[in-house]
Amino acid sequence: MPLHSRVYTTEAIVLRRTDFGEADRILTLFTPSYGKVRAIAKGARRTTSRLAGHLEPFTRTQLLLATGRELDIVTQAEARERLDMLRDKLWYATGAWYCVELVDRFLEDADPHPRLYRLFTNTLRLLEDGAAQDEQARSWLALRYFELHLLDELGYRPALHNCAGCDTPLRPEENGYSAELGGALCPTCSRYAQRRISLPALKVLRLLQTAEWEALPRLRLDESLQDELEAVMQSSLRFHLDRDLKSWSFLKHV
Repeated sequence: MPLHSRVYTTEAIVLRRTDFGEADRILTLFTPSYGKVRAIAKGARRTTSRLAGHLEPFTRTQLLLATGRELDIVTQAEARERLDMLRDKLWYATGAWYCVELVDRFLEDADPHPRLYRLFTNTLRLLEDGAAQDEQARSWLALRYFELHLLDELGYRPALHNCAGCDTPLRPEENGYSAELGGALCPTCSRYAQRRISLPALKVLRLLQTAEWEALPRLRLDESLQDELEAVMQSSLRFHLDRDLKSWSFLKHV
């Protein structure tokens, strides 16, 4: 964790809030320079608190914190960007909570990932735009993009061009996929595969993995291909986390 003085400023997004005592809140914050930070916002639950409205979920906030022995202390907060549409539409809100849960589960405290922070904030904005325009297909794609690039940032980049088993270039045909071995497998190595991966699914994942979001075409994917892509990505996420995500289960039923 970068060294900072007893009082420091940082941008942050609240990942989790827990009521504490009669009026306080314990916060899990995601920051660009300090990673995940645990802090307490004293009196934040009081109606007269100057902090409360600036520490809402999906709000990008500028904070002044004082270093504490166990928890840092929020002394000032100023909201810089509010994504209010995410709170009004259930599917998009659940998608945002899914991204929050991924970040919270994958990251340890005080482990900075500035690029992941930018990816996270940009994904929340994409979901906000999707909610405003009622464009669920594009928002669905943004979630897959986030999953792939989160894995990449944390050192778990799935192999999609060469076989994860023998490193030979993958041919344009049906291949296998193994989260445990680290990605797609050629037909010869597919005896170790957990599942099959079709050529269309492999092409979409390659595109999402290598392209900038702004350069991605507006893909039209049928339901079976979407289901396949979700299954592949969930197998990798589940393997690295060793658990299922509650928000994902809820998102599938919204």
